[in-house]
Amino acid sequence: MKLQGKDQFVQDMYTNVKAFKSKLVLFSRQIFNKSFTHFPTLATVKEAGAKVKKYSESLDALHGEFCRRFSDLEKIDKSLQLVACPLSQDPETAPEELQLELIDLQSDPVLKEKFNSLKLNDFYASLNEAAFPAQKMLVLFGSTYVCEQTFSIMNINKASHRSQLTDQHLGSILRIATTKLTPDFDALTKKGDQQHCSH
Repeated sequence: MKLQGKDQFVQDMYTNVKAFKSKLVLFSRQIFNKSFTHFPTLATVKEAGAKVKKYSESLDALHGEFCRRFSDLEKIDKSLQLVACPLSQDPETAPEELQLELIDLQSDPVLKEKFNSLKLNDFYASLNEAAFPAQKMLVLFGSTYVCEQTFSIMNINKASHRSQLTDQHLGSILRIATTKLTPDFDALTKKGDQQHCSH
């Protein structure tokens, strides 16, 4: 569930994946040792103790599958950490092309305050792209949520009973359905009234 929803960036999602992988290792070890602390329902099952090896192996297999599926993110983990926590990173261990910008960022008290008070994407959006190119890492959206949402909206609106919709109509519907902007209906109404009065 933590991987679903809007406005999630890859570093947030990968943090959740890493936590889940660690929990799977913990669960496997505890179940193998017949400790059902995190599985109270399993503790009430009589034959649970006899099947601990099977349960532990299933958790190990799930852990392996998560490692396989998210192996690409593991390769950029240090870069993700750099973007998520730039103030605590050692500039000497950062990629050479980012070392100077990281020092500038860590040395600026105004930027430090901004970092501590804004959401991560808002913080990087407030930076000068020429001076801080690391903000490009934020374009790695970790979720296909918006794409899936848009496809669902398109399917609902392009149903057989609405076959008269043109591509232009559908494009407008998708734009309205996926935008975060709230229209100013009063201003639009006034503008519409002014156009009608002039005729």
